[in-house]
Formats: sequence, C-alpha cells, structure tokens
Amino acid sequence: QVQLAESGGGLVQAGGSLRLSCAASGLTFSMYTMGWFRQAPGKEREFVAAIRWSDGTTFYADSVKGRFTISRDNAKNTVYLQMNSLKPEDTAVYYCATSRSNTVPTLLRDYSYWGQGTQVTVSS
Repeated sequence: QVQLAESGGGLVQAGGSLRLSCAASGLTFSMYTMGWFRQAPGKEREFVAAIRWSDGTTFYADSVKGRFTISRDNAKNTVYLQMNSLKPEDTAVYYCATSRSNTVPTLLRDYSYWGQGTQVTVSS
C-alpha cells in the first residue's frame, strides 16, 4: 500500500530554516504530483506547495512564496520542502500528500494519500 513518511520537523527560531523530507513507497513515485499542506491548531488544513509529476512545475501558497522551495528526487522517491526565513505563523503540522492531478493541484480533494505529519514550531 502507499506509505508516506515525513521527517525534518522541529523547533526553530524566527528567521531560521528547516528542510522537510517525505519518503514515499508503494507507488510509482515519478507519476505522482507531490504536495505539502499544513495545519495549525484550530485551523483548517491549507495548501503550502506542490510539484507536478509531468513537467516539474511548482506551485506555492502566497504566504510562503519566495521563502519555501519544493523539490523532488525521483530516484529516491522523496519530496522535499526547504523552508527559509521562517515566521511564527508557519508553526503547524506539515503533511505531504500524493495526487494524480496534472493541472493545478492546490486543493485537498486533489490528493488521495497522506502522511502522518511532522511538527514545525517557530519561536519568536
């Protein structure tokens, strides 16, 4: 079955950086769009970034554009999220997810498999 395992979360001061990883198994990784979402306490899960499987096009939420970078290594079945210039409002549980979408995959309903999440906490 499809399994997604996030890692790399932790506690960081505002202005710092973290790199999240998501290792996938049980699927032909290169044929799946990969996305990152986050959920802060008391808030709905929201889109952060995605990388389309067919052409590598990336998509970002306005709140992270210019600070976060999504990338993938198909040979390692892994997607990454490099997060720079972190802010306290970036504090959330971060989830990776898979999608077969070949359009603009920014909606939760576009995604079929989800990881368990990794906590990111940014202190002020």
